[in-house]
Amino acid sequence: MPLTGRKVTVLGAGIAGLALAVALARRGAEVAVLEQSEAIREVGAGLQISPNGATVLKGLGLGATLADIGIRAREVVLRDFRRGAEVLRLDLSAAGSDYYFIHRADLIEMLAQAAREAGVRIRLLQQITGLAFDDGKAILSTAQGAEIATGLLIGADGLRSVVRTALNGDAAPAFTGQVAWRALVPATGPVRPVANVHMGPGRHLVHYPLRGGMLINIVAVEERADWVDEGWNRPGDPDEMRAVFRGFGAEVPDLLARVEEVNLWGLFRHPVAEHWHRGPAAILGDAAHPTLPFLAQGANMALEDAWVLAAALQEHSDPSAALAAYQAERRPRTLRIVEMANRNARNYHLRFPPLRMAAHAVMRVGGALAPGVAIKRFDWLYDHDVAARHPLTAAPMP
Repeated sequence: MPLTGRKVTVLGAGIAGLALAVALARRGAEVAVLEQSEAIREVGAGLQISPNGATVLKGLGLGATLADIGIRAREVVLRDFRRGAEVLRLDLSAAGSDYYFIHRADLIEMLAQAAREAGVRIRLLQQITGLAFDDGKAILSTAQGAEIATGLLIGADGLRSVVRTALNGDAAPAFTGQVAWRALVPATGPVRPVANVHMGPGRHLVHYPLRGGMLINIVAVEERADWVDEGWNRPGDPDEMRAVFRGFGAEVPDLLARVEEVNLWGLFRHPVAEHWHRGPAAILGDAAHPTLPFLAQGANMALEDAWVLAAALQEHSDPSAALAAYQAERRPRTLRIVEMANRNARNYHLRFPPLRMAAHAVMRVGGALAPGVAIKRFDWLYDHDVAARHPLTAAPMP
């Protein structure tokens, strides 16, 4: 049944919050999004939308826009770091055609525009400092000293989620021993729609094109003994980045030579939240299950969460039953995804040369003998279609 007249407050205007707002509004809910920044914007970075995320965007009516502003990806190629020799090629066409490289800012803008067109109210400069529960309502406290009461609160407020803390208490993240560099450089000619992963001892580097092939997105990860800041927008030194990845071959030196600005952030492991809902509040996206960037699933999990949560609220008249059904469906899958990302972090960085050479040889032989088998390992991930599982019943037009 439509959610006509149901009032929902969403905390956070990132991918998870905006996708949820659109999904709820399309079902008839009256949605307000509270965002602490003075504007909805994202600093430059790329991300990958795999078929399981693309199906949500298509379900929200954004498939054509995604195809217009994203780059349809063809392959992921794993390479040895030294000369760029191919280790394994994953044909993404075997995983369906809806696999895209997209600029994060473009995705955010697409979702924000869709939210406004669906009637979502987006309130900026809403810094939330506390959350309490009273008489079946969630009471938010703001930095300005105001209180906002809502009958249904959804926390899409990221790693430092106020809502997650209220539901689960404080949990200290563990430093992984890895930091990541993120940069965008201009392309100097045609760029194939491929994600190249250069794997080396204690570090790896990924690059792929964005915005019609005009830009190249670079994410490079290295192992370090210690780190303090979890924030991902700390300015880094391009010369230090080049020094860290000296010895990488193929096109990597040329790409790094073009880096003028780079951000650096520490990678921390957070537990998947034990409790995703209580009373009139729930969490989704990074607030529920932060993940390392080694499976390219952060944005896709957020999109899946948004669709399933909106559908659960539509399918169950009792909000408590809806939130319980949402957690029951989503938590096991996100646990599996987070663990697989953790394993990839180890596999990319094999230090012992004989072990690395043996592992690469096994992948090469397997890829040559059965080229379609490697991508089939991801069927459970990419073929998961939450939009088909929970068809949208849109609200009637006024």
